[in-house]
Amino acid sequence: MSSAPYRRTEPSSTPPLRWPDYASTVLRAPSQPLQYLPHMLTELTGPLLGQGRLGPLDHDLTRQHDGEPQGQRIVVHGQVLDQDRRPVPHTLIEVWQANAGGRYRHVTDNWPSPVDPNFTGTGRTLTDADGRYRFVTIRPGAYPWRNHDNAWRPAHIHFSLFGRSFTQRLVTQMYFPRDPLFFQDPIFNAVPDPAARQRMICRYDHGATEPEWALGFRFDIVLRGREQTPFEDDDDDE
Repeated sequence: MSSAPYRRTEPSSTPPLRWPDYASTVLRAPSQPLQYLPHMLTELTGPLLGQGRLGPLDHDLTRQHDGEPQGQRIVVHGQVLDQDRRPVPHTLIEVWQANAGGRYRHVTDNWPSPVDPNFTGTGRTLTDADGRYRFVTIRPGAYPWRNHDNAWRPAHIHFSLFGRSFTQRLVTQMYFPRDPLFFQDPIFNAVPDPAARQRMICRYDHGATEPEWALGFRFDIVLRGREQTPFEDDDDDE
């Protein structure tokens, strides 16, 4: 059995660490060349991630409190794939998002949109043997931020994917189709290649839509190669 060729990620599919249009990156991006730090035994062996880290309602963000959250209920599902589109099983996925009014449940988020007492906005699950995952949540709202004049973030859900430990982590954002705020969002537009930006946009999935319950959206995540989903951190420059 021959091994598959390595497919390097296209440079234009990943955002730069320093992107002046995204103002805070100017201050927090590294000012010196990155140094490679080899993983030692501690980083490679723990903490281990697995089924024991999950609660029974971690995948359903609409059932984590006593009452129902406000907003449009949605199902977000998909598959985690490698560069040859083979499924990646047993991968821990975490999500976090704003509520339907575009507000995070966080002490520093205090713009005048109501906090939903029945929505925390965080969840986690493991991919199954076929690399598939599924979340039930609320469609997030747009929210203002102070990056530039009249700046609003498009509706999005943050995704974090772990390998076998916390040192193996990739972070991306999932957007919704035809959002009118794409044109002025520097985080979305930090990915140079328009085709790569499209890989951050989910698609409506009528097959996953549940009658009188929730709309369905599919978001597949490719970890590496020419069809890689854009991630916030990239190590191709090592």
